[in-house]
Amino acid sequence: MKYWLSLLLLGATAVWAAETASPPQKYEPRWESIDRRPTPPWFTDAKFGIIIHWGLYSVPAWSVRGEYSEWYWNHIMDQHQNPNPWRAFHDKTFGQEFAYRQFAPQFRAELFDPDQWAKIFAAAGVKYVVLTSKHHDGFCLWPSAEANRAWGRPWNSVDAGPRRDLLGDLTRAVRKQGVKMGFYYSLYEWYNPLWLKDKKRYAVEHMRPQFKDVVRRYAPSIIFSDGEWDMSSGDWQTPELLAWLLNESPCRDEVVINDRWGKECRHKHGGYWTTEYGAGMPNADHPWEEDRGMAYSFGYSRTEVLEDYRTGQDMVWMLADLVSRGGNLLLDVGPTADGRIPVIMQDRLSQIGHWLNINGEAIYGTRTWKDTCQWSAGSQPRQGYGEFRVKYDVAKIVGTHPVDGQARQQAFFTAKPGVLYAILPHWPGKTFTLKGITLGSDAKVQMLGVKGTLSYETAGGNTVIRMPELAVDELPCQYAWTLKIAGREAAH
Repeated sequence: MKYWLSLLLLGATAVWAAETASPPQKYEPRWESIDRRPTPPWFTDAKFGIIIHWGLYSVPAWSVRGEYSEWYWNHIMDQHQNPNPWRAFHDKTFGQEFAYRQFAPQFRAELFDPDQWAKIFAAAGVKYVVLTSKHHDGFCLWPSAEANRAWGRPWNSVDAGPRRDLLGDLTRAVRKQGVKMGFYYSLYEWYNPLWLKDKKRYAVEHMRPQFKDVVRRYAPSIIFSDGEWDMSSGDWQTPELLAWLLNESPCRDEVVINDRWGKECRHKHGGYWTTEYGAGMPNADHPWEEDRGMAYSFGYSRTEVLEDYRTGQDMVWMLADLVSRGGNLLLDVGPTADGRIPVIMQDRLSQIGHWLNINGEAIYGTRTWKDTCQWSAGSQPRQGYGEFRVKYDVAKIVGTHPVDGQARQQAFFTAKPGVLYAILPHWPGKTFTLKGITLGSDAKVQMLGVKGTLSYETAGGNTVIRMPELAVDELPCQYAWTLKIAGREAAH
């Protein structure tokens, strides 16, 4: 069967038209109404975002290797784990009587430079940033009066620790770089006194007014909700809260929401679907995002070593794979307690940014190519969609065929109206074959970052593209080279 380039142009144009339809103006506090709201198109165009886990847990900055350091408080309080390595580390390092709340004065962020962070993100090609406004410990990075009242002590970054509105400062700096800014918000708090006493009262008396406060202050472009799993959305009363957000809040037209609003919601209700340390979703039936760190932990963990971190090549391959299936990548940064982005994380972001500077047009604003070739990495069967911490080894996906183990010509495909992009994780040699695609004489084939056009021949329903002959120092990037194929199909 032949796949004509003209069909690509018509299909992609239809996708764009559907996504730009005008959304309804009023949403009722029920999922049937909220779920009809289209995800604002900026999100499906953006493709690449950064999430930042930063808080009191950044002071101990410790985890059992392979686990999340931001869960430090919960783990040291775990009475069911015996022996408990978290508790043993805490007692040895800080003392048995040292309470988690005592980390607040040590979380000083004295080296935090929001403009530097924002420039690092912009140079990496990031299109949106998500900062933890508060994690499950309830400590807020903005001046939350609700936090102080609930905990009976200063429990935010303005009244304790840094004495600074960290969320506000970073929001201004990121937006100054032309990047979208939002926040992560945990619905529940492990040891909030009201939560422990009456969960439903907590939702109404603490969570709801606090959520409205942070939204009104910063008008986020995106909200990553979390910590929803202990109650249904009905008990959380999140449909009512989201109706307010989408109808009355200052960010109602632009804000993007995820699917973590009650224990029954993931991949069913809300905005885009989320997977966490998984392999994403198989297709673009619904907007989605894969969320993961560069190593194993979201918060900075001093136990992680070099081999725990993904290479720049791994992350570029991962981004291309996820985008080829219609998803976004939300990559984590875990700063230190004094406000530095670890150099290894800066290095990885720099590598991604260099690649996107050359190949970004094959990522930003693209959509999936429905007629993905049978040998495409994007079409290979994948296990563990949406499962927690599935081992996602993209190097194996692009390296050998999953059945017979033999090397294959493979590519990640993305598309825009009239244009097909083939991102090649490996240099294929002298030629690259597009199987099932016949190009007319008016088509134009280029390699992004290389001047001129590439010659090609069509035969037997396939197109063979002659790769450019380049010296090592003439390559536009170190890995994942992109072929751009444009033009209408000639008569056949």
